[in-house]
Amino acid sequence: MLSIILGTRPEIIKLYPLISLLKKEKINFNIIHTGQHYSNNLNNIFLKQLRIPKNKIINLKVGSTHHARQISLMAIGIEKYLKNNKKVKAVIVYGDTNSALAGSLASINIKNIYLIHLEAGLRSFDKNMPEEISRRLIDHCSDLLLCPTKTSKDYLLKEGIKKDKIHIVGNTIVDALKSKIVQSSIKKNFNKLKKNYLLLTIHREENTFDPNKLKIIISSIQKICKNQKLHAIFPIHPKTKKLLSRLKYDQKLIRVIQPLNYLSFINLLKNCKIVVSDSGGIQEEACILKIPLITVRNSTERPETIKIGCNILTSVSSNNIYKNAKIILKKKIYWKNPYGKGDASKKSLKIIQKMIHKNEKKYY
Repeated sequence: MLSIILGTRPEIIKLYPLISLLKKEKINFNIIHTGQHYSNNLNNIFLKQLRIPKNKIINLKVGSTHHARQISLMAIGIEKYLKNNKKVKAVIVYGDTNSALAGSLASINIKNIYLIHLEAGLRSFDKNMPEEISRRLIDHCSDLLLCPTKTSKDYLLKEGIKKDKIHIVGNTIVDALKSKIVQSSIKKNFNKLKKNYLLLTIHREENTFDPNKLKIIISSIQKICKNQKLHAIFPIHPKTKKLLSRLKYDQKLIRVIQPLNYLSFINLLKNCKIVVSDSGGIQEEACILKIPLITVRNSTERPETIKIGCNILTSVSSNNIYKNAKIILKKKIYWKNPYGKGDASKKSLKIIQKMIHKNEKKYY
C-alpha cells in the first residue's frame, strides 16, 4: 500500500494526476489529509472537483495553529496511523508544506517504510522562507527523490545526495493542466473572458506580515491598471483579506473575490493579460499557459521561469513592480515549458514500483 500525505490546495492539485493513475491501475493506496487547509474554499471544493475518492481519505483535522505545533500534531497523527498499518510500504509527500515535512518526520523513524519526495530539489537559497528549510529537510530524509527539472537534480547532487536516489520526472502540474477535466473546462470557457484584466494573488507571510508591504503592492497594481487600461481581479486568501480590510483602495480598479475552485482559477489565469503573484505554483502554471508573470518575492525556487523570460522576480517597491510589469508586457517571450510533457505521474509510479519491487525480498 502507498500512503499519500497532503493537506493544502496545491498538494491536492499536483497529486491529483498521480491519484487518478493509482485508481486506474487499481493500486492499493490511501490519502492522509492533515487538515492544514480546512476551509471549504481551500479544500473541499478541490477534492470534489478533481474527483478525489472520499473513501480513500483519512482526515487528521489538525487545522490552524502556530507553525511548530501544527507540524507536531500532524507528525503525531501520521506516525500513529503508520504504526498501526503494517501494509504501508511507502509514504509519498509533495513539495515543501508543513504537511509534507510532518509526513517525512513521521515516516523516517518507522522501519521498512520508504519516503518518496515528489517535486524534490527545489531551492530558493533564502533561509528566511520556512518552505526552504522544509524542502531541504525532506530531501535529505528521503529514500527516493523525484525532481521536476535537471536544475533541481543538480542542486541535490551538489548537496551530496546519492545519484541513484534521484530521478527527473517532470512536474505533475503539467499532467493536471493536460487532464481531460481541465482541458474540457478551458475549451468550454475559451474567449468568454477578455484579456483586459490583471490577475493578482498575494498570500505569503513576507508580503502579508507587514501591512505597509501589502499597501505598496496594492498601490502598484492600481498604477499598472491605470497605465495599461486594465482592471485587477484578486481572489483573496483569508489571511490577506483581514489585512486588506484596513487599507483604502480603488474598488473599481481592483475587484476582490473569494478563493476560486481550481477550474475557475485556471480559466481566469488562462485569459488574463498579466499575473502579479507571490505564489510558487502559479509561476509554473503561468509559464505552461504562456501568461507573463511578475513574482513579488525576493527569491524563487523556480529559476527555470526566470531563464525563459516569462517571469520577473520583483521586490516590494512601487516603482519596481510597475516598471517590471511594463517591461514584461512589451517583451517578446520565447515560450518553452521546462516541466515535462505531462507524463510525470506515469514516470513517478514506474520508478516507485521498481524501487519497492527491488527491495521487497530484502524487507518484506
